[in-house]
Amino acid sequence: MLAIVEAYRAGLLARRHWMPNIVAGLIVGVVALPLAMAFAIASGVKPEQGIYTAIIAGIIVSLMGGSRIQIAGPTGAFIVILAGIVAEHGVIGLQIATIMAGVILLLFGLARMGAVIKFIPAPVIVGFTAGIGVVIWVGQWKDFFGLPAVEGHHFHEKLWALLRVFPQLDPATTGLAVLALLIVIFTPRVKALARVPGPLVALIVVTLIQAIFNFETVATIGSTYGEIPRGLPSLDIPEITVNRLLSLIGPAFAIAMLGAIESLLSAVVADRMAGTRHHSNQELVGQGVANIVAPLFGGIAATGAIARTATNIRNGGNSPLAGIVHALCLVFILLFLAPLAANIPLATLAAILFVVAWNMSDVRHVVKLLKGAPRSDVIVLLVTFLLTVFIDLVVAVNIGVVLAMLHFLRRMAESVVVRPQSETQLQRELVLEEHGGFPEGVKVYAVEGPFFFAAVDSFNEVLTGADSTLRVLILRLAHVPFVDATGLQALEDVVTQLKARGVRVIFTETNERVRRKMQRMGLLSRIGEGSLARSLGEALAQIHAADTRGDHPQPARAASAPDPAE
Repeated sequence: MLAIVEAYRAGLLARRHWMPNIVAGLIVGVVALPLAMAFAIASGVKPEQGIYTAIIAGIIVSLMGGSRIQIAGPTGAFIVILAGIVAEHGVIGLQIATIMAGVILLLFGLARMGAVIKFIPAPVIVGFTAGIGVVIWVGQWKDFFGLPAVEGHHFHEKLWALLRVFPQLDPATTGLAVLALLIVIFTPRVKALARVPGPLVALIVVTLIQAIFNFETVATIGSTYGEIPRGLPSLDIPEITVNRLLSLIGPAFAIAMLGAIESLLSAVVADRMAGTRHHSNQELVGQGVANIVAPLFGGIAATGAIARTATNIRNGGNSPLAGIVHALCLVFILLFLAPLAANIPLATLAAILFVVAWNMSDVRHVVKLLKGAPRSDVIVLLVTFLLTVFIDLVVAVNIGVVLAMLHFLRRMAESVVVRPQSETQLQRELVLEEHGGFPEGVKVYAVEGPFFFAAVDSFNEVLTGADSTLRVLILRLAHVPFVDATGLQALEDVVTQLKARGVRVIFTETNERVRRKMQRMGLLSRIGEGSLARSLGEALAQIHAADTRGDHPQPARAASAPDPAE
């Protein structure tokens, strides 16, 4: 359901709710301004493109998303990916990749993949988020300290180059950056300013200082990018070619996956804070449309912004009206106050991103996981973190998810138990079913757990080692919730091997789902009639009846090769 429709049905668009949402929207708009410019610059594009993104995505996601209190726009999580795309493919490549990501998100939503994406393991998310924070932090050293530009494709190359030129830092730039950083950190701790966004205070104070003293060595938005255009962007459709589409599939998928994870995490946080319930698939649809439209008007990739969404909720926002007002606030600033941005020092935006990087890294949570989480989760977290920092975010997420899945499969396989059951263990059950006991050469095994490809080895090890006196094997499948094709193949292989030795196999207590799959794969027809029984007692009764008739197969003389005399 569309967020705006849900809000209307809930009565949240009534006049009595207007004022809280307008106030919340104005506050979020002011908070979004410095962040949007900072994220755009760090991503390798012009500052106004971040504002365009916040306006367009803010309106579309508020209307078409799955959370009525979600605030969307550019976020720090995208910086690493977007900066890499711009460096390799240019701004046009970024536009095309973002549109492709929007289409992927839209398809995710229409295919109802929202619930699946939320199951990405926490160590993977924590690992790549902390890694992104480190990359952003180091990436802002140049603007924070006023260092000269450095070369380097990989993180360690850039870090070493920055360390080598560190003695060339600019005192004026560094002083303004440190002042901005202190303002951002300590503004929330001053009671009189607790409700005023720290980034806004830093932006105003440091910009005024630069405007008054006009430090020549301090880089500003005006000196680096020129004056921010006053007005709304025009439609600009990039030239899309097959070669560009093929070369941007990987980056587009990375943007889509990261956007999906970030937006759904933000929606979950919003639900906890406001007591609401978002629709994950509709949220992906809204994010998809936003990322298709935003690049056509000069924007970049957007997703749900946790900090801005939390600010919205804390200030009384409870409907999409707040997100729309936030976007209109940015439109007003763009139309009437854009020229004032020329004096904003890049060091101020770098200081804001320092704080964003720290919050993204969530050092306390990372340390807590490293100390208390299982060793396998710690390994996944560290591998994802190191790959994000030193290799690539896309590689990190893929390998992190694969490692987590392999660990999960190992644990699931270990949970599958093939347990022999003796007559003594089953004595009470046999009495209840009014059955006397076991015939000679009969063994019972209980299989417990999902019987899938990862559990096949343990199953084969137990059953293929059966001794030569065995003539009937009863497999109890009451606690097998499902079986996959590999599991069925393993069953067939074991049955075929035992049948060649003159051993009959009977399956008991299979549920309807497992029974249908066995029948569809042709397993029941291949192992013959009487291979299924409703209970253990029925299986034993079949064996007694076969023994009485004398038509029960006898075990082979040996489990080895046939006698040469034959």
